[in-house]
Amino acid sequence: MGSKQYRPRPAEPAPPEDIPTKIKLGDFAVDEYRPIKVIVIGAGFSGILAGIRFPQKIPNVELAIYEKSAGVGGTWYNNRYPGVACDVPAHCYQFSFEDKRDWSCFYAPGHEIQQHLQDVVDKYKLMRYIKLRHEVVHAQYDEAACKWRVRVRRSKGDDEVEEFEDVADVLMTAFGAISRWNWPDIAGRKDFKGELYHTAQFDPEGGSWEQVSETWKSKRVGVIGSGSSAIQTVAAVHSKVSKLVNYVRGQTWIAVPFASDTVSELLGRQTVAEENELVLTSEEIERFKTDPEYFWRFRRTMDNLMNSMNSYTLRGSKLSIELQNLFQKKMETELAQKPWIAEKLIPVFPVSCRRLTPGPGYLKALCADNTDFVTSPIKQFTESGIATEDGQHQELNIILCATGYDTSWQLPFTIIGRNSVDLNEKWKQYPSSYLSMCVDEFPNMFMALGPNSIIGAGLLMPILEASVGYAVQAAVKMQRERLKSMEVKADAVRDFDQYIESYFPQTVYSDKCRSWYKCGKEEGRVVGLWPGSSLHAVRALQHPRWEDFEYSRLDHVPNRLYWLGDGQTYNEKTLTGDKAWYLSEDIIDRPPGQYEELRSPIDCANMDIVPVPGE
Repeated sequence: MGSKQYRPRPAEPAPPEDIPTKIKLGDFAVDEYRPIKVIVIGAGFSGILAGIRFPQKIPNVELAIYEKSAGVGGTWYNNRYPGVACDVPAHCYQFSFEDKRDWSCFYAPGHEIQQHLQDVVDKYKLMRYIKLRHEVVHAQYDEAACKWRVRVRRSKGDDEVEEFEDVADVLMTAFGAISRWNWPDIAGRKDFKGELYHTAQFDPEGGSWEQVSETWKSKRVGVIGSGSSAIQTVAAVHSKVSKLVNYVRGQTWIAVPFASDTVSELLGRQTVAEENELVLTSEEIERFKTDPEYFWRFRRTMDNLMNSMNSYTLRGSKLSIELQNLFQKKMETELAQKPWIAEKLIPVFPVSCRRLTPGPGYLKALCADNTDFVTSPIKQFTESGIATEDGQHQELNIILCATGYDTSWQLPFTIIGRNSVDLNEKWKQYPSSYLSMCVDEFPNMFMALGPNSIIGAGLLMPILEASVGYAVQAAVKMQRERLKSMEVKADAVRDFDQYIESYFPQTVYSDKCRSWYKCGKEEGRVVGLWPGSSLHAVRALQHPRWEDFEYSRLDHVPNRLYWLGDGQTYNEKTLTGDKAWYLSEDIIDRPPGQYEELRSPIDCANMDIVPVPGE
């Protein structure tokens, strides 16, 4: 080998004289966590989870959760219409760290879900943070202070209200995309002399819808709509009234009971294919309660199956075609007594273009002798019923409007960001965001269930937990690194927009159908759904890309590492606490040994499921 002449590295230039080589160190320990205030709007699933995670993960945090309703639960507190229930398996519809085992049905009724959420609130003592009957009416970012000023209207009873202002470092919105409702745009609503309800404001006055419906035996009832709330209402009411009329302007797919063969095998039954078989027996519930291994096998198997369905949302996929054929056969078979309904109701668009619902009992209700199915557009309400454009008129005593939800993403109160930007104005054409979590020009604000956060296949709970976890990580970063603001970059929002526009054309969601997933038109931009699978969303949100944000520091010191403080930890400084915390069992990251048991509650090797990679 030839010799090479050694060339020393050139000396680095000396720093300019005007840049100091030393700084005054902070008078705080590196983990002497500064106080941080968080305001959360909403006490549904995501607000309750925020109430658990922020205090759990952030030392020295002050938390306020404002809920406009008189109880917790969000949509599960406010919706009490006949038949209200979850449309995903109940055992999958709870936080990962909870294990409710006594659901009464495969698809849990609404009151059970609300009670479960109340139980979670009580278990973690969250009412110290939650303020009921407190409605946020305005929020504005104070650029000088880098804080959110939030105006709250508090109901004091007897129609007496007062307003006050609260101030926070971090603002988190935790209300759903379709939590706001409107009356349908139909003429003559005030002319109707009977009982008129919207499913979103149906209130059985302290009882239950079953108790109220006992007085409807001689009534003629109309239900307007074909979405999930209408489907559930029709199924629940038809057998309790003299006459039921369902007014339907669109088509919808009715799914078969989810994974019925697997569920039957797990429960040790012959079948759960029929709607009346979806109720769990007392023996089955008792086994869930007393056999944790059985419960976790059932729950994890359901989650695995639910998270294996994303391919049916891809246009022309094998699973999409198989499900369409399966659902069409089911609907034609169950509507054989009234085949004209099948002709009107079975869609021409693929499965999941609209929100898919199992609709237990709906098709049976449509075939009942006391049910009419009307597809002629409604012309107007009259004093005694509903007139349709085909010249027909139905005499009705009660009308339930199960349509008219606000899906515009125009918020019911004003949020003003940096540069006096109004979020509703910014979202006037369509809502844009970064990973559904945050918006440029709105520093220190994070969203659970923001635009493009829901899924059409899979499970929402893991996404919800990941989104709250994302906001918590951001607040931790602000506290630890002594940041007074963090704001997502506009080009990061633009890049997510491009991803959304590139992803959805390959899916069934881009087909022509009327859906709240979309902005305005039948072929409008998809604004409700995450651009990918539910597991894809969880992975994307697990580890934030902090480089996609701009920051401003709390301290007026040019050195970015000023947060390192005085060179010690708080426990060393005060000679208190645990100074060997890194040896705690819940912190040690033990590499897996040859015979080490899995960390999950149940040994997955004995299950007919595939563990998630990385576990």
